[in-house]
Amino acid sequence: MKWLAPLLALLLLPACGKEPAPVKAPPVAELKTAPVEWREVDLAYSSEALIEAVRQSTVAAQISGRIVDIRFDTGDYVKKGEVIVRIDERASTQAVAASQAQVQEAEATLRNARAGYERSRQLYTQNFISQAALDKAEADYKSAQARVMALLAGAGQAATERSFATVLAPYSGIVSARHIELGEMATPGRPLMTGFDPSTLRVVATVPQAQVSAIQAVGTARVEIPSINRWIEVKRLTVVPAADPRTHTTRIRLELPEDVRGVYPGVFARAHFVLGKELRLMVPRQAVVRRSEVTAVYVVDENGRPLLRQVRLGTAADERSIEVLSGLQRGERVALEPVRAGMATGTAGPR
Repeated sequence: MKWLAPLLALLLLPACGKEPAPVKAPPVAELKTAPVEWREVDLAYSSEALIEAVRQSTVAAQISGRIVDIRFDTGDYVKKGEVIVRIDERASTQAVAASQAQVQEAEATLRNARAGYERSRQLYTQNFISQAALDKAEADYKSAQARVMALLAGAGQAATERSFATVLAPYSGIVSARHIELGEMATPGRPLMTGFDPSTLRVVATVPQAQVSAIQAVGTARVEIPSINRWIEVKRLTVVPAADPRTHTTRIRLELPEDVRGVYPGVFARAHFVLGKELRLMVPRQAVVRRSEVTAVYVVDENGRPLLRQVRLGTAADERSIEVLSGLQRGERVALEPVRAGMATGTAGPR
């Protein structure tokens, strides 16, 4: 066993002086990139805004009665003229029947008065009655005529009130609120349903009075809706001819196209009023990474390695890119997939 120790020492001696093999870095997956470039963009004044419906109304009951039928609920689309609510019309039907009976009675009285008046005229020509008797017959006849006309108007009013038991949609739109339940009592003026026309939406923004003249001079604006990540061209811009004396601001209405979907009254939006054009250094929006208070992008070097670099952004922007004020130079390429770029550098993705 004495010869085993020297043998092991001879075997381990070469291994102690051998350097470890270098660890190769993992290959970097190819990232989608885009260049930082100068572009002519719209200079715009941006203002927070809200979407509202041009046609939005609350349908209320016009007669009293129990709710017997509700055809639609919140979120349903209703066509113009469709029945949305029905109110018990039995009392109204009886009122119509009573008024019609009164009309028939008055018409019978009118026929009798007409015949009496004709007889009185014949008798008067034969000197069998006095002028006073003829005048009374004529007055009875005209009174019967007036009564028939009054009762016909009352019958028409009763029929109209009965039609109020069937509540129709005044225009095509979406039900935004239902204020009644089946079996509840409806009274004149009580709200039944609220709806709006989705094809007539507009954005209302409030801007300082100092910006109104510049906005009117160009007359062009775009609307950004962050909830659906969409930019929309405005059909028409209208400045409301009134100002708030406390805040010194003016409301501007921006009419949206009819094909806008996925928005409804009350949704937050941003109005971008174009004031002119200018060259600005732009970076794609999807390349921007925000970590707490830090705004950065992944710059891809000549070897394809992404490096996180802090930048300062400006206000000029559109749906694809945003202005960068510092941190980047023209021609540099930035990663369009920040999550993959962060994984390649061993850092966490954007938060």
